[in-house]
Amino acid sequence: MDRASLLLILLLFITTVSIFFFDLTTADESPMIFPLNYSSLPPRVDDIRRRRRLHQSQLPNAHMKLYDDLLSNGYYTTRLWIGTPPQEFALIVDTGSTVTYVPCSTCKQCGKHQDPKFQPELSSSYQALKCNPDCNCDDEGKLCVYERRYAEMSSSSGVLSEDLISFGNESQLSPQRAVFGCENVETGDLFSQRADGIMGLGRGKLSVVDQLVDKGVIEDTFSLCYGGMEVGGGAMVLGKISPPAGMVFSHSDPFRSPYYNIDLKQMHVAGKSLKLNPKVFNGKHGTVLDSGTTYAYFPKEAFIAIKAAVIKEIPSLKRIHGPDPNYDDVCFSGAGRDVAEIHNFFPEIAMEFGNGQKLILSPENYLFRHTKVRGAYCLGIFPDRDSTTLLGGIVVRNTLVTYDRENDKLGFLKTNCSDLWRRLAAPDSPAPTSPVSQNKSSSISPSPATSESSTTDLPGVFRVGVITFEVSISVNNSSQKPEFSEMADFIAHELDIKSSQVHLLNISSRGNEYRLKWGIFPAQSSEYISNTTALENRLRLPGQFGSYKLLEWKAEQKQKHDAFVRSWWEKHVLGVVAGVVISLLVTSAMIKLVLVWRRRKQEEATYEPVSAAVKEQELQPLSSDTSNA
Repeated sequence: MDRASLLLILLLFITTVSIFFFDLTTADESPMIFPLNYSSLPPRVDDIRRRRRLHQSQLPNAHMKLYDDLLSNGYYTTRLWIGTPPQEFALIVDTGSTVTYVPCSTCKQCGKHQDPKFQPELSSSYQALKCNPDCNCDDEGKLCVYERRYAEMSSSSGVLSEDLISFGNESQLSPQRAVFGCENVETGDLFSQRADGIMGLGRGKLSVVDQLVDKGVIEDTFSLCYGGMEVGGGAMVLGKISPPAGMVFSHSDPFRSPYYNIDLKQMHVAGKSLKLNPKVFNGKHGTVLDSGTTYAYFPKEAFIAIKAAVIKEIPSLKRIHGPDPNYDDVCFSGAGRDVAEIHNFFPEIAMEFGNGQKLILSPENYLFRHTKVRGAYCLGIFPDRDSTTLLGGIVVRNTLVTYDRENDKLGFLKTNCSDLWRRLAAPDSPAPTSPVSQNKSSSISPSPATSESSTTDLPGVFRVGVITFEVSISVNNSSQKPEFSEMADFIAHELDIKSSQVHLLNISSRGNEYRLKWGIFPAQSSEYISNTTALENRLRLPGQFGSYKLLEWKAEQKQKHDAFVRSWWEKHVLGVVAGVVISLLVTSAMIKLVLVWRRRKQEEATYEPVSAAVKEQELQPLSSDTSNA
């Protein structure tokens, strides 16, 4: 056999083996994609594919409550417990970063925050990560370290550590070992903020979500639901939930940028398209959803178009200056104090995705209240310095956002986030195995404490006749009295009831401390209060009222209320009957006296008939002055 024949046979053999190998590797997976710039991209494609093959059945979730208010604090926080026994921390929920960190007891440059610093020496499960090829090492080459810098010129750095992380008693997910940052230095806003640290939910190996997915304990998705305007709070779920009916989705490309992006194509104001080139929303990082950002930032071209369209729709409102003279805010007055009525003045804005679905933004999703002029509101939309469209938390207030990383899409549904929390925090949810309740009770401001006298005595009861609860409020200025009418409106909004159902029953004060007793009664069109309202003993009031604590929450069954009424009637029936009889006798006697008095008056005023004899009366003599005249 000549040389040419041998070469041909060899080439045919190599080709056959290659085709066979290609068939094996692509039988269950799509072709491998090699990124051009790995350092700026999220996890490897094989990592993502591997996660998508994890578990056919749904895994447990971590149901977690959100606190604080977006505009008052600039962020939302959740509670996380670290260590054995667990130490509690308030962490900013941030989808734009990956590392989760808390101040360490060894920190030499950390501010004063909501909770005490983490003390590794008190945790029996704590372990600092030793230097290895997969991490950045300290100068001595002993420990793994991290450093993060943020756009507002703040920074955090410290030692990467591993410990047991717990997610709260409402969570189905048991505590898990995870890597976090034990902070030694913080600067800028991180130093001065009240929250303890940050919980990173972005894409990356150090993200809490990525770590839990890699362990196979949750599915590759999570959800956030922020409270509405000036209400705050909300809920978070680490893991999968069934998409509710009506949820709209947008494709999210994990290779477009390391952030959670959406496929935004067009904007509509009051149903009218802005006729913008879709490319305007695809500059730099594209359109990014970032829970760690407060407001929305659009490229200048899009911002000008949105502002002009909104102004065109509100000719009856007056343009005024913003609350801070250092900023050129776009503000308007004349819309009234009631936040629930601002939709009567301001138009809806719709974001249209590449698949044609639209997310409707109500006025609360792009406005914030003017802090110096009552009934005035300002645009929470600003021009961005670069070509990225950045959508902060204001855009998704009272909106359930599902970050479906497994299917590369984000889902949106307008909903009451307080009501969502009540549904998620179902009483049949198993508690975590970690003794979270052993941890100290922090005094936070505000501190929504759970009442000991809640509705635990109302299992399965759906007929609630009345709810009473007491709140202790501490205002900063002793001469400043809380606006109780506004507070009633917020309570009604929080419980999703009418303001007319909320009544202030009692009030006492001592210095700048107020103790208020409130009552919740059925609406006029109903005999009962809904069970979800009765079970909500975790009220969240805005920080503008001061720091507060829920002291007592008592829901009384309708049956018990009726029984109480019947019992009272049985005890006092004789007295009631006697009172009714006496009242009738007194009333009858009064009526008789009135009739007699009226008859006598009529007799005195009776006129004689014309034909009757009338005694002549002598005329009075004229005066001398008159006669002389």
